[in-house]
Amino acid sequence: MTAGTTIRTVHDVAGLAAVADHFSDVWRTPRTAPPYPAEVLHSLAHAGGAVHAVYAGQRLAGAAVAVLGPDRSTYSLVAAAERGLGPALKRAQRDWARALGARTMRWTFDPLVGRNARFNLVKLGAVGTEYLVDFYGPMTDGVNDGDESDRLTVTWDLAEPGPSYDVRPEGEVVRSAPDGGPLARRAGRHLWCRVPEDVVALRAGDPELALRWRRAVREVFLDAFTDGFRATGMSRDGWYTLTRTEAAA
Repeated sequence: MTAGTTIRTVHDVAGLAAVADHFSDVWRTPRTAPPYPAEVLHSLAHAGGAVHAVYAGQRLAGAAVAVLGPDRSTYSLVAAAERGLGPALKRAQRDWARALGARTMRWTFDPLVGRNARFNLVKLGAVGTEYLVDFYGPMTDGVNDGDESDRLTVTWDLAEPGPSYDVRPEGEVVRSAPDGGPLARRAGRHLWCRVPEDVVALRAGDPELALRWRRAVREVFLDAFTDGFRATGMSRDGWYTLTRTEAAA
């Protein structure tokens, strides 16, 4: 982290209200209708979860919320931070979870958002382990409104993050994308799937095309996961790497 940047767990009412406002700004909702209200954050912290906040000086620059799960696992409900602060925020969550004896942490994200996929799979070494169709149902925030809420679950080994397979796509084109280019390629134990460059902008400008991308990528992932693949990497230009597990090979 840069000088003057700090991370702490938040328990006080004012601090939790500021975190709720931060999430409202990120998800473009009115501050009167935050996606994670302060009273909900307070209840989660009181029940044994943790609200971490990162500050640039005195200014709130990011926050994350995690709760305990079964069998020495934890679940990260939400995380959002300014550019460059995400890794430190996730490490703070990891340290909190490991101190409680947790071995893994799971969370979900929109699989069409390539930059988040790269952060989760490449920078952190998490693995995409489950594809969830329309997980939340219709959403009305300013980022997801008008789309189907598919999510990819990632599992993060808190002791030994998995390897990232940032392998260039090769092999036979097995599916075409809504823009006419290749959507999926396959060679051996690897499958590659492309996502749009900026799905948030695409959704705002052409929601019908964004929905076609959603459903096309969904088909690739559902078939791949049924066949024993897991998401293990993401290139800078928007190609997932999915690797078939040894057990399924």
